[in-house]
Amino acid sequence: MTTSVSIPADDVAIRRAVIETARAMNRLGINVNKSGNVSARVVSEGECGMLVTPTGVPYDELVPEDLVFVPFGDEPSLKRARGRRAPSSEWEMHERIYAVRPDAGAVVHTHSCFATALACQNLPIPAFHYMVAAAGGTSVDVVPYATFGTPELARAAAEGVREKDAALLEHHGVIALGRTLERALRLAHEVENLARQYVTVRQLGEPRLIDDEEMRRIVAKFRTYGQPQASKEA
Repeated sequence: MTTSVSIPADDVAIRRAVIETARAMNRLGINVNKSGNVSARVVSEGECGMLVTPTGVPYDELVPEDLVFVPFGDEPSLKRARGRRAPSSEWEMHERIYAVRPDAGAVVHTHSCFATALACQNLPIPAFHYMVAAAGGTSVDVVPYATFGTPELARAAAEGVREKDAALLEHHGVIALGRTLERALRLAHEVENLARQYVTVRQLGEPRLIDDEEMRRIVAKFRTYGQPQASKEA
């Protein structure tokens, strides 16, 4: 399903929502200082693209005009970026994720503690808990390492979430996406919670996992979780 892109890039409300999401990452304890980044899919003057947080600006100092609009193209290019700031060093990672996930309306990238620790050890989060399915699969996998801010990392990260909604970045952090900023943030927070639980479970012994068939059922249930049920008369 493709997200309907109808939010204008100059809409102050969406700009404030991106900033609030970035600040919320720090309040929730899944990010610190100026690390991480946030983006939202928007449209400007008929061009589809994204609003992304700028590089090097503390989140509590951001104002709506600081966000950068990057139009989408056949290949990512900073020459198209519009704004008074330079975009996040991971702008290309965000753009490539939107390219492979037309259903995504927002992307959140954090350096949350436990999830990043697992990523540094190349340890995916397996199906030890049913909430792993919230990320869209039977595990939260690790994307192979690439230098931050490079096309190599951007391509690897996009591939890592082609079929799932979250992934760990080896020696780096976490990416999570959603149809809205709220959903992307909520998933990033959930991945960190799962990572903390998984680290604890490993200390207690060999993790006991839910079988793949059951996890696939749970993934299917999550696709309609919280949605109104169709009327039997319809």
